[in-house]
Amino acid sequence: MRCSVVRVPSASPSDVAALRQQVENGGIDPHEVVAVIGKTEGNGCVNDFTRGYAVRVLSDFFAGLAGEAASRISYVMSGGTEGILSPHLTVVSRSEGTGAAKPQSNGKALAIGVAKTPAFLPEQIGRLAQVEQVADAVNRAIREAGIEDKADVHFVQIKCPLLTADDILDAYSRGEAVVTEDTYKSMGYSRGASALGVAVALDEVDRASLEEADICHNWEKYSGVASTSAGSELNYCEVIVFGNSSHAEGPLFIAHDVMKDAIDADALRRLIEQHSDAEIVQVLAKAEADPTGYVRDRRHTMLNDSDINHTRHARAVVGGVLASVCGDPMIYVSGGAEHQGPAGGGPVAVIFRH
Repeated sequence: MRCSVVRVPSASPSDVAALRQQVENGGIDPHEVVAVIGKTEGNGCVNDFTRGYAVRVLSDFFAGLAGEAASRISYVMSGGTEGILSPHLTVVSRSEGTGAAKPQSNGKALAIGVAKTPAFLPEQIGRLAQVEQVADAVNRAIREAGIEDKADVHFVQIKCPLLTADDILDAYSRGEAVVTEDTYKSMGYSRGASALGVAVALDEVDRASLEEADICHNWEKYSGVASTSAGSELNYCEVIVFGNSSHAEGPLFIAHDVMKDAIDADALRRLIEQHSDAEIVQVLAKAEADPTGYVRDRRHTMLNDSDINHTRHARAVVGGVLASVCGDPMIYVSGGAEHQGPAGGGPVAVIFRH
């Protein structure tokens, strides 16, 4: 396969002008698009309807150009562009390879696989049932990408569901209990369960040792490459695996590191220094407010702010830190990193072009 990644600026959640221009100029072939990962300018919380709005607009856009082929596209809209983060779309395409020689010394290039889980019942969200279904979908996406070594997986982006008031009432009407009655907290449980699904699939966490009580409690168990984003616009999980494979070709490849905390700019600096002969195509990262309430022994107040959710604070901080290193605010930073990197930190990945 041959993969391409194109960033497109967005003037609003309904804006497709720059995307249309890329299509008309030949930069994007609608028939080859397999995923669109976006940053929309909503609040990123339960009532952020910019995500679903953007998905609807994009679905109609691609359906008008690619017809039935557009139904396979996975959409991951992450709400919240606080601070200097710039709203945009990252359009991921995949086509048949040409057999061209690979410029990389290890003979591997960017490979991308996508998969979906079945729809979840409300009582399954944030629990082991979600972990197991995500793990299965991640493994299917890895196989689709032609990635033979799990160490070659460098970023797994997941869009997962959350609990609404109606979902909670539905579960109770059937005599079932949900993981939490707090719809905002349900986002964290869903993100955490999805991240642990990635960890199980990649052998970062032993499934046999994982208990339901670990979800959003045992921060020692995490994935170094998972990035999960919750929303009300779906009731299943979209899974997009980014890695390198000898079955792929082209100038793109991906690498990752793990930020130890929200101001760990060195994680991105290391990646850039290690691949100083390559051009940055996109930066992908997770952000969270350290659950201990401290960053490098200094107290922070993100968890105590009743006006602005802590996920919004974290996106602004990490977005600013990473943009200052790569020199570009049009990067993908998603808030809420439960089991995604160590507590208070998170994975950061860079798609490079040789």
